[in-house]
Amino acid sequence: VLKLCFSHCPILSLKLIPAAATPCWLLEDFVVAQECAPCTRFQEKTISDCSPTGFIERISCASSKREEFKSCRSAVMEARVFWKFVGTMMGTAAVFAVLVVCRQRVLDRKALEKVRKQIESI
Repeated sequence: VLKLCFSHCPILSLKLIPAAATPCWLLEDFVVAQECAPCTRFQEKTISDCSPTGFIERISCASSKREEFKSCRSAVMEARVFWKFVGTMMGTAAVFAVLVVCRQRVLDRKALEKVRKQIESI
């Protein structure tokens, strides 16, 4: 039995996927049996779902009673990435603020010198 892949395939490339290869969590209701956790070294080598994020959760599908692993995003990892981004943006903003202040001082000095020369020439 083949099924068309609509929900998780790229829009421009529809694929025919064997029904047995389709994860049960795409087709039916499921319950999370084990919360999102980091993959162990052994799981990284043996479970392909560890590759995208480095975290997996174990799920139980309701009607087929199958247990599978599903890649997930850790809230701790997401928070760390967010704060790293915020820190980088704050640092960048501080650097550019200092550059603006320095440039403004240079321009003010040039303007004062120009005015002084004009006054001296009178």
